[in-house]
Amino acid sequence: MRTQTSLSRSLGVILSLVFLAQAAGAQSAVSSLKVSDNRRFLVHEDGSPFFYLGDTAWELFHRLNREEADRYLRNRSEKGFTVIQCVVIAERDGLGTPNAYGDVPFIDMDPSRPNEAYFAHVDWIVNRAESYGLFVGMLPTWGSWLGGVDEDRPNSDFFNASNVRDYGRFLGERYANRPVIWVLGGDRVADTTAAVWELLALGIRDRVGATQLMTFHPRGGHSSSEWFHGASWLDFHMAQSSQFPKSTNYTFIERDYALPNPVPCMDGEPAYEYPPDPATQKRPVGPVQIRRNAYWAVFAGAHGHSYGTHPVWQMYDVGRESRWHAVTPWHESLDLPGAVQVTYLKRLMLSRPFLTRIPDQSLLMSESPGGLERIQVTRDGTPGHSDATYIFAYFPRRLRAELNTSRIPADTLRVWWMNPRTGECSAPSECANAARMAFEPPSEAQEEDWVLIVDDASKDYPSPVAGF
Repeated sequence: MRTQTSLSRSLGVILSLVFLAQAAGAQSAVSSLKVSDNRRFLVHEDGSPFFYLGDTAWELFHRLNREEADRYLRNRSEKGFTVIQCVVIAERDGLGTPNAYGDVPFIDMDPSRPNEAYFAHVDWIVNRAESYGLFVGMLPTWGSWLGGVDEDRPNSDFFNASNVRDYGRFLGERYANRPVIWVLGGDRVADTTAAVWELLALGIRDRVGATQLMTFHPRGGHSSSEWFHGASWLDFHMAQSSQFPKSTNYTFIERDYALPNPVPCMDGEPAYEYPPDPATQKRPVGPVQIRRNAYWAVFAGAHGHSYGTHPVWQMYDVGRESRWHAVTPWHESLDLPGAVQVTYLKRLMLSRPFLTRIPDQSLLMSESPGGLERIQVTRDGTPGHSDATYIFAYFPRRLRAELNTSRIPADTLRVWWMNPRTGECSAPSECANAARMAFEPPSEAQEEDWVLIVDDASKDYPSPVAGF
């Protein structure tokens, strides 16, 4: 059995090397990405919009075998996710605990001696993700292994100023032609480690240049903008609004969106959805909070959004140590309501002109509720003056609101209501544009959330569910 395992691993390494050699001079089948000309969005190389719909799968490389990884990636691709966020040197003792095939990332715990067998498995997952049309949001390391930030943790200075740039070069050279978005940070602040993270970033840039996007994933309650706004290597900001059941993440996006010399921004780790298990009700986050964070963030100006659930990020299964009260295995948590419902947001955003979209709370003419009752408004156009062709407003529950519809210079408006729980959309109604108009969700249920869509009728935009 030991010989068979060794042979299988060796064959996997050989096949991975052959694949990489064949791909070395070829363009990735998944289009490369760049920042839009207006510095607010991500786009494909041809300029078409890219909606970053991420899923947090931090332990994917570390804990799943190839059959399991294929099952996970296929599920996320079929749902419409576009980015899988996962960590090369993972949090759950990713330095010392072997992966599903018995391999650790470095020989003799030496950062200058990457273990080819371990990285061949990373190669396989990256290539499989590409086959499903997915980008990999690749974290080179969890933050606990860099710069000594976790002083009481063994190996917290494993990556440091003397070796981290070489590690970045190794990764950059290996994945320069793959569908990778680089995500530094790994759930840590950079108060004392910013210079080391910059060395890692520069090491990757030494090999990939500007051909791949890069960001920084901070600890909860923070954004990359706190340390790296204006950094030459950073392409977009990422916040972690944290795991509170009643978080209001629009505050993070509003702050980053308003920065001078902007770059795109997003919430890369909002509150995680819990499966409906009695043991998880200590920190209950259900699909309603998943939807609120998603619509609030994107309507406040984010270019995309990430989803997560505790069983999946840690790839929890029976027999493994559980974090955050996870009791449902990862493979039984793939189809939670929130994981389906966030894809309706992506569909909605791409159903209308995307790259001219801006947040605009000034359209809300009635008193704006705060906290969990925040009505978030977005439209197309440019700030302050340009005409709009559509307005979206997210109602987190049944509330009445008056909107300044004169921003749409049309005599006739077409109004839809989208149910973010089902993705279904009402039949449109047309009405005269009265400039100041009141709207209220169509359901009598007080706690149901809804999305209002107001179009210039002459544009004849399709239903947000058309073509999907």
